[in-house]
Amino acid sequence: MSIPSIVPNDRLDKDFYLVLEDFRTGPSFRETDEGITYMKLIDDLLTGQYENVLRVVAFNPIEGWSRGASEDVANALETHIAAEGREVSEAMRGFIEGQTGRRIGQQLALFR
Repeated sequence: MSIPSIVPNDRLDKDFYLVLEDFRTGPSFRETDEGITYMKLIDDLLTGQYENVLRVVAFNPIEGWSRGASEDVANALETHIAAEGREVSEAMRGFIEGQTGRRIGQQLALFR
């Protein structure tokens, strides 16, 4: 006999994102709003809500998966920066460049 959960399943049936940030006292996952979406996360990162991002982790408890989302997030940030002409902090620039393996604004070589 299974025991019903006290947390409604509909609140868990979505993707969650956690940001590992480097603080003066050491790395720690930041508290995050339950309702944060992927686009809200990108906006929060672009507007300086996080200062020294090390990694981003995504998970969905109902679907039973988790994965590193740092590279996907860095690519999305780079796209928004280019499209909107945004400025970002050196720490955010370091995160993006470290995850994508190239400098912000650097074009990928096309091969024929």
